[in-house]
Amino acid sequence: MDIGNGKKLVFVEMKMLHWPDSMATYLTGDNILFSNDAFGQHFAVGGLFNDTADQCLLEKEAMKYYANILNPFSSFVTKKLEEIKSLGLPIDVIAPSHGVIWRKDPLSIFGKYAEWADDYQEDQLTIVYDTMWEGTAAIAHEIAEAAARVSPGTAVKVFNCSKADKNEMMTEVFRSRAVAVGSPTVGNDILTSVSSTIHFMKSLKFRSKRAAAFGCYGWSGESVKILKERLADAGFLVADESIRSMWKPNDEELASAEPLVRALLG
Repeated sequence: MDIGNGKKLVFVEMKMLHWPDSMATYLTGDNILFSNDAFGQHFAVGGLFNDTADQCLLEKEAMKYYANILNPFSSFVTKKLEEIKSLGLPIDVIAPSHGVIWRKDPLSIFGKYAEWADDYQEDQLTIVYDTMWEGTAAIAHEIAEAAARVSPGTAVKVFNCSKADKNEMMTEVFRSRAVAVGSPTVGNDILTSVSSTIHFMKSLKFRSKRAAAFGCYGWSGESVKILKERLADAGFLVADESIRSMWKPNDEELASAEPLVRALLG
């Protein structure tokens, strides 16, 4: 579309990034890509531009946005990045609908998106649990300590999912190569806080990540079996190893943390 002064608007369909009707607009002459939701964040800085932001915080917020919103559409992301590059448009600025405006090395965020869309993971284990009488919490922290012994270079994050910010938690799951999920048995099932967390994981379509289950029980003890089934349904590669403890975990049961960690990180 010619808008005068020798400038044109070039429209680029951005289907599922992250709405079916999303579209980007490129302004020739000024070489600005108005990217709609793509490359954005739920984040603002007073200076408006990426080079005025704290770079560590900006990358964290950009990753959080990708993990919680765009990860289910990673195949669309990969294809769209290739399409935009094939157009041969010089891009000096990327201006999303929200978040910083990328003016310094703007294509660096293209590189991040390409990396994140490719079944992204770091050397990290994230442990997610909820607890009733602290037995499941004890197992969670024993798994964390076992990971430090078995694989000292692996980052470990531990979240009580009834207290943690769900988007922060999902960002850490996104970063991880493995997760361990725990719940006590309640009413022949798992805690609703853990159930909703796994449901959220499923909706984000994480791929190529290992998972293991753990939990305590007082009577029937179905939680570990249910956790394994739901984690598998959510797309995780579920380990056979688990920890299932009646009432409060004893030393022998806590010692099972190391084999579980080896199954996840081996």
